[in-house]
Amino acid sequence: MAHREAVRSRPAVLDRLAELEAALGSVIRGKAEVIRLALVCLFAKGHLLVEDVPGVGKTTLAQALARSVNSSFHRLQFTADMLPSDVLGVTVYNASTGAFEFKRGPIFTNFLLADEINRTPPKTQSALLEAMNERQVTVDGRSYPLAEPFMVIATQNPVEHHGTYPLPESQLDRFLMRIRIGYPDPSSEREIIRRGGQMPALEIRPVLTAEEVVEIQAWVPQVRVDESLVDYMLAIVEKTRTHESFSLGVSPRGAQALYRATQALAMLEGRDYAVPDDVKRLVIPVFAHRVVLNPRVMVAHRSADLSDRILQELLTLVEVPL
Repeated sequence: MAHREAVRSRPAVLDRLAELEAALGSVIRGKAEVIRLALVCLFAKGHLLVEDVPGVGKTTLAQALARSVNSSFHRLQFTADMLPSDVLGVTVYNASTGAFEFKRGPIFTNFLLADEINRTPPKTQSALLEAMNERQVTVDGRSYPLAEPFMVIATQNPVEHHGTYPLPESQLDRFLMRIRIGYPDPSSEREIIRRGGQMPALEIRPVLTAEEVVEIQAWVPQVRVDESLVDYMLAIVEKTRTHESFSLGVSPRGAQALYRATQALAMLEGRDYAVPDDVKRLVIPVFAHRVVLNPRVMVAHRSADLSDRILQELLTLVEVPL
């Protein structure tokens, strides 16, 4: 009871979450679920990968999410000739002081928009690994902590597109979730067309401060998750490891990601406890980019959302707790 009262004592900030979703909804039309998942990722202290074809609003979503919080933001356009130092920074010699100084790169920000991350080679992609996992950067043997909150919002085109470098499993596993935006419905697309060349994401006003985001992130672990629900999550994870369609199942990091995301979703839904539907809703965005399809299955069923469909079928094989 004390915990439930503690959650209800925070209305001043929590009530603004609806305002935050409304602000994002004014930019990303007709995609309420996409917006909700992006906020789950933010408050679960995760990183977001937005994958879709060009022109459906990947960059707009990332910009709007970052600009909705009054904090530092940097957009980095990844290209084939980019080096790790272009992301992390570089140590240079200062002739006037006779000492080496570290010039911080764009990763030293609250929100980093890594636009078209799969346009850059694996060596530069890997520059993000330590930052995303440990929230620090090590250059020339010295570690530098990153700001809080820190979130990487990466966009990528499907790997079938020319000039892309598929992200390795170790990099994909650092993203709490991967989402797809999809094409808008007719009425939403009509509004988009009527905007002309306007960029509404650049005009969005901050709804929360960086300090409030950190505060909300600290509340998420307090959301209650029953042991039966943990067993349900683990049963789903185990199915991904034994299912014949997957050559690689979900890692323990993936299981942790589902747990954390479930807590964040429950909080955004206005509850201080998680329910099975929270888990079902998150399995695909949290797990689909972590599993590796069996090559035989890939040849027989060429489809961009094949992992999604198999995971959806897998959910029917696991008993839902009452």
